[in-house]
Parts: sequence; structure tokens; C-alpha cells
Amino acid sequence: MLQRSTEEMEIVVDIYESVDAVRGHDPDLETQDTRKDLNTDHRGDTAWSRCYRVTAVCVVLLCVLLLTAVTVLWIRFNNLTTENNQLQTSYNTLTIERDQLQKVREELQKLSKQGFIYFSSSVYYISTEEKSWTESRKDCRERGADLVIINNKEEQEFISKILSRTKAWIGLSDGDREGEWKWVDGTPLNTGFWRKGEPNGAANEDCVVIHDHTDPVWNWSDYPCSRQIIWICEKTVVI
Repeated sequence: MLQRSTEEMEIVVDIYESVDAVRGHDPDLETQDTRKDLNTDHRGDTAWSRCYRVTAVCVVLLCVLLLTAVTVLWIRFNNLTTENNQLQTSYNTLTIERDQLQKVREELQKLSKQGFIYFSSSVYYISTEEKSWTESRKDCRERGADLVIINNKEEQEFISKILSRTKAWIGLSDGDREGEWKWVDGTPLNTGFWRKGEPNGAANEDCVVIHDHTDPVWNWSDYPCSRQIIWICEKTVVI
């Protein structure tokens, strides 16, 4: 009997405790807690999204900077390549010109030893022998030159000066047709420096001499080609 009363009292105590627990449960507090959790989750999502966007922008900017740097370097590389090719071309050209000048220098030194005199892209040789016009020209051609062709006043004065008033054959004649004066290269005479009264058309005077007695310019005369006179050879020097 006593044991039963005790069990019944324990049951009553449990019922009261359960009622108190139910009374202690506040639905509003639970809702607030749930909202707090949702807000916390939302703020977490918002922070993560913001971090993602910042990271994405940084990556895009980095890609743009990298692309710009690559483009600039590529353009610079192409410019340097072009400049290098231009410098190489210039170097090759200068090397060729240097070699050509060296050859010309060696040729001039060689001709100088043979008695040639340089003037305005040509070299001239004054013989020490006396021969006919035909034989004089043959000698010039054996030297790799020809009888002199006088193209202008400056060349005329130069030849008169180096002759020192000595008579000499030049590369002009009218042997093919009387009165039609031609140079040894076949070109017709355009500008002549004849002495007064020359050419006089005397018999067999088909060749021309230059002799500076008083005038260094107007001093040509026609002469018989068989006369024995010194001569002047000319050779063009290509520089």
C-alpha cells in the first residue's frame, strides 16, 4: 500500500514537471532563434558572394594586364626584329661598299705605279713615246684604257695643265666620214675646243691633237693621223 502511494506520487511529480516544461517553452523565442540562424546564414552567403565577385574582378583585371603586357612585348619584339634586320642590311651594304672601295684603292695604287693620274672619276696616262694616232690608241687599249675623251671644260683645262704645252693625241677623229667628228667610243662630238681656224680641213688631217701654246681651253687642231706624237690615255674608275 505504501509502495503504491509512492509510485502514484512520482507519477504526479512527472506530470507537473512535464506541464512546467510545456509552460516554459516559448514559441516566439524559438522563432527568433530560427530567424537569427537564417540571418546568420544569409550574411554568410552575402559575404561569400562579395568575396567571389572581388576575386573574379581581380582575376579579370590580372588577365587584362597580362594580355596588355604580352601585346606590348610582342610589338616590341617585332620592332626589335625589324630594326635588327635593317641594321643587318645596312651592315651588309657597308661591307660590300667597303670591299668595293678597297678594290678601287688597290686599283688606283696599281695604276698610279703605271704612271696614271687620277681626276674626277677617271685616270689619265701621258705617254713618253711618240707614235701615230692608230698606234697610240693601240697602246692605250693594251693598258685597259683608250685615247682620252674630253667631255667638258674642266676636263679640258686639266689635260692642258698636265701636258705643260706639249702636243698630244686625243680620241677624236673624222676618219669614217670627212667633217663628222667622233670620239673613240662612237659618240659624236657635241662640244669642241678648237683653236681659231680649226679644223681647217687640210688633206689627210683626220685626227686631233691638243696643244696649249697660249690658251688652256681653245687649243685643238686637226692633224694627219700618221704624225708621230705623244698621246693621252683615259680609263674610267667606277667608285
